[in-house]
Amino acid sequence: MEQKILLTPFWLIAATFVGLGDTLYLSYFHYLNIIPSCAIGGCEIVLTSPYSSPFGVPFAYIGLVYYIYALCLAILLMIDPHSKGLRFGALAYTGVGLALSVGFELFQYVVIHALCLYCGISALTTLALFCLAVWHFRSTRPPHLFVQSPQ
Repeated sequence: MEQKILLTPFWLIAATFVGLGDTLYLSYFHYLNIIPSCAIGGCEIVLTSPYSSPFGVPFAYIGLVYYIYALCLAILLMIDPHSKGLRFGALAYTGVGLALSVGFELFQYVVIHALCLYCGISALTTLALFCLAVWHFRSTRPPHLFVQSPQ
């Protein structure tokens, strides 16, 4: 029987590169202590707020670490797409990332009263990663064996 190549790990890798690009851009500007230009006008407010660096670590750096780890998980899934631990790990990791991203977006809107374009891109990327992880998890489930009871 011929093994079908699963493309979801490759899609996960592609999505992590989007997130890496976004957070690298923000990390670079934070390192230079410059606020990047923003198309919607809220980035300056969000990126300079006292909430933008919990415990002295900027969210851009936290996002960068998140996407690097997600890339490593996606590469491992590419190598062994049927590993139960990796499948569940990717699902749990992206699920936690999605919950935190939604929380950060709501926090920006409710507390800071501004939205950041780059944070929105990161949140959408995290949503895409979660959807892809769910898709991969479901597509690699072992087939159910229906056993008929003897009559």
